Amino acid sequence: MSRAWQQRIGFGGLAALTLIVILPILFVIGNIIAQGLGAISLEFIFAMPRAGMRAGGIFPAIVGTILLTLGTALFAIPFGVGGAIYLSEYARDTPFTRAIRLALINLAGIPSIVYGLFGLGLFVLFFQFDTSLLAGSLTLALMTLPVIISASEEALRAVPIEFRAVNASLGGTRWQGIRRIVLPQALPGIITGVILGLLRAAGETAPILFTVAAFYLPRLPQSPFDQTMALPYHLYIISTQVPDMPLEIQAGTALVLLTLTLSLNLTATLLRRYFRKRRQW
Repeated sequence: MSRAWQQRIGFGGLAALTLIVILPILFVIGNIIAQGLGAISLEFIFAMPRAGMRAGGIFPAIVGTILLTLGTALFAIPFGVGGAIYLSEYARDTPFTRAIRLALINLAGIPSIVYGLFGLGLFVLFFQFDTSLLAGSLTLALMTLPVIISASEEALRAVPIEFRAVNASLGGTRWQGIRRIVLPQALPGIITGVILGLLRAAGETAPILFTVAAFYLPRLPQSPFDQTMALPYHLYIISTQVPDMPLEIQAGTALVLLTLTLSLNLTATLLRRYFRKRRQW
C-alpha cells in the first residue's frame, strides 16, 4: 500500500472518529432546541417565577447565573493569572514548584461536589458568609483557579525567549517585559484558559447547591450576601423535584443555559482571534 493511501485511510479514520464524537452532541443540542424553542418568550425570559416555578419566567435564575459568573471572574482571574506569572516568570524550577504544578493538575480533576462541601465549610460556616453570592463566587473561583493557572502558565511559557532577551538588552526590568511584551503575546492562550474555567463555573450545580442557590426566590439579589436562583440548579430542581413539570419548560431552561454558555464561548473566540492577529510570532 502506497504512502498516499495510508495517509488517506488515516485521515478518513480521524474524520470518522470526529463524527462519532460530534454527532451525539449535535443530536442533544438539536433535541433541546426542538423541545425548548416553544417555551421561549419575553415572559419566560424576563418575568419572575410564580406558583412555585410552575408559571412565570426564569429571570432571577438568568441574572443569578450571570452574577455568579462575573463574581467568579472577579476573584479567579487576578489570582489565576498572577499565579501563572509567578510560576512562569519568577519561580525557579525546584521540587516545591514542581509539587505546586502537580497539585494544580490534581485539583483540576477533583469532583465539583467536593469544592461545594469545602465552600460550605469555609465560606458559609467558618467565615459566616451564609449562603450568598459571595460564598458561591468564592467557591466557584477556587474550583476554576487550577484550570486558569495551568492554561495561563502554558501560554506564558509559549512566548519565545527572544522577547524577554530583547527587553533585557534594552534595559527593561523583568516586570516591564512581562507587562508590555509577554502578557500581550500570551493573551490568546490566557483567554482560552479563563473561558474554560468560567464555562465550567457557569454550568455547575453541586458547588452552588451548598453555597448560594435558592429553590424558589422570585426576586433579584440586592447585595453580595443575598441568595439567588441560578440556571443549573433551577434546571435540576424542575427536572427532578417538581412533579408534572412540562418537558417544554425544562428544555426551554436548558436552551437558555446553553445559549448563555455558547455566547460566552463565542465572545472568547472572537477576542482570542483579535489578539492572535496582533501577535508578533
